[in-house]
Amino acid sequence: MGKNLVQQRRGRGTPRYKAPSHRYRFEMVYPNYSEGILTGEIVDIVHDQARSSPVAIVRLTNNELFCIPAPEDVKVGEIVTCGGDAPVKSGSIMTLSSIPEGTSICNIEKLPKGNTTGFCRTAGSSAKIISRTKEYVLVQLPSKKQKKFNPLCRAVIGVIAGSGRLDKPIVKAGKHHHMMKAKNKLYPIVSGVAMNAVDHPFGSGRGRHMGKPATPPRNAPPGRKVGLIRAKRTGMKR
Repeated sequence: MGKNLVQQRRGRGTPRYKAPSHRYRFEMVYPNYSEGILTGEIVDIVHDQARSSPVAIVRLTNNELFCIPAPEDVKVGEIVTCGGDAPVKSGSIMTLSSIPEGTSICNIEKLPKGNTTGFCRTAGSSAKIISRTKEYVLVQLPSKKQKKFNPLCRAVIGVIAGSGRLDKPIVKAGKHHHMMKAKNKLYPIVSGVAMNAVDHPFGSGRGRHMGKPATPPRNAPPGRKVGLIRAKRTGMKR
């Protein structure tokens, strides 16, 4: 009888593999406004355990608070402008249709005024506007992939701060362990062929090889279902 696989232990739902979302304090949501320009002041720049980038807390003139990833060259007390006619400077929030081509942007909305920002939010990252049409705005993401967005989607001007986060090497495995444990990420990630036979069906043997087909039988028990599960075909495609 072998040990439980990693995916079996994670599937139990124990606290070891649960994200500590009760410590995630800040949500990246743009303020709701229809027309005109909103102005606000950056009241604080803080660290959020859920993110690698610093978070800028902005207070509007109506005392409403919202959070954005802090771009470079912004500081506490700086004025942030939201709206189509906002000045093109670091920290301004504008629609993609109003941003000039070649400008670096971050924290891009998925849908216009959907209050869901899902692109380019990591420390040190930024996207770039390639071209614009009436139907869409073409944006080059940090992965060099080009994606079309609705022209009414909003974004923050500038590059997210914290770009030197990975410059200092993580010398000790223990430090990396505590960093990953703070977010309950799986660490370390070990391949099945590098394990012992008691730990994984692909373990043991001379050299790193599976020793059996990668596609498990259809009636295999849960501890044996690893590899190409229910693969439609195997072998070289001809």
